Amino acid sequence: MTEIGRRRLLAAGGGVALAAGLATACGSNTGRGGGGSGPEISQWYHQYGETGTEQAVKRYAAAYKKAGVRVQWRPGDYDRQTAAALLTDSGPDVFEVNGPLLDQIQGGQVVDLTAEVEPVKDDFHQAVLAPKIWQDKIWGIPQAVDMQVLYYRKSLLKKAGVQPPRTLDELVDGAKKLSDQKAKGLFLGNDGGVGVLGGTPLFAAGLSLIGEDGKAGFDDPAAARALGKIRQLYADKSLLLGAPTDWSDPAAFIQGLTAMQWSGLWALPQIKKALGDDFGVLPFPKDGSGGKPSVPVGAYGSAVSARSKRRSEAKAFAKWLWVDRTDFQQDFALSYGFHIPARISLAKKAEQLQSGPAADAVRFATDHGYAEPLLWTTADRTAYQDALSRIIKDGANPESELKTVVRKVNAEVQRARKK
Repeated sequence: MTEIGRRRLLAAGGGVALAAGLATACGSNTGRGGGGSGPEISQWYHQYGETGTEQAVKRYAAAYKKAGVRVQWRPGDYDRQTAAALLTDSGPDVFEVNGPLLDQIQGGQVVDLTAEVEPVKDDFHQAVLAPKIWQDKIWGIPQAVDMQVLYYRKSLLKKAGVQPPRTLDELVDGAKKLSDQKAKGLFLGNDGGVGVLGGTPLFAAGLSLIGEDGKAGFDDPAAARALGKIRQLYADKSLLLGAPTDWSDPAAFIQGLTAMQWSGLWALPQIKKALGDDFGVLPFPKDGSGGKPSVPVGAYGSAVSARSKRRSEAKAFAKWLWVDRTDFQQDFALSYGFHIPARISLAKKAEQLQSGPAADAVRFATDHGYAEPLLWTTADRTAYQDALSRIIKDGANPESELKTVVRKVNAEVQRARKK
């Protein structure tokens, strides 16, 4: 999986930053894909890292007969390109959107897709569908689910007398026991987990990013305790830092530089090829009596631009591809990388997901999956991640750091609700 692959939406810094006033980026590859004789519509994708994905989506477009579909593959900063293009008449008709859609919805930049999705709404993975819903309307169609899991090397844990960790305390203790001069116990990324963990430790403590009351869901002592334990991993020197590749690549785990690694489901085939059955997967371990296992999930969604001159045709195509054509949906998820189909029924039928660690991962995503909520804004994410960096790397007081973030989040939620 490359740095520009699907895993981008799962990094803590993910999400779409609307950049009003930016000029639409140029230099993208375009290709007429549609085989229809009707009107032409344009469809944008970010640049996937998996070989064959671009050819696949153009093949899907060519199979559509009710309109010509011109696929544009957008290298570079896709989110900024799209944000700028949506403010013009030259933007896409159908496009991928990364993470929550609040800014586009409130800005009137996307159209309501409730009627297209409603008949199969309950068949979508609900955690990734939720960030596409605002005021009981659906604004984007999930395409494929990505998730993160904790990989562990069975033989190394057995040699050190460490059980696969089921609690955050066990993770801290086990990582310390597994660390020696040759390897470290855990790899959370070269920054110690600042960039990838996001709200995962909070959910592991039984909390959330935005609570049901519409306020910060981590204004609780349990949040500070959980993040303090992540700091302990760093202070104990149990974390691998400065690896040749970052958390999204399983190379450090495969090479034995770490006994455990937090990474994406996409890494599983590569790990299995290298290690055979000498590995397992776990959710992020629960913390405290009120905690629960935590599994971050995310999904790019297909949306339709409100500025499209062919909105009805664009909506029909989006429904055809991401609701009706379940064969293409399964192909997209599993033939060019390793992802979970966004539809529950498809995930259950997928042969590649029926056994071993892959089946475990799907079960974790179903039982414990969480996605960043719609009201979790870019400003919230930045404030939280900055605080997380100070806690993990500098040993800053978790309680005082989180109090500042809570105030920021509550103010942001109020601002968003007033729009």
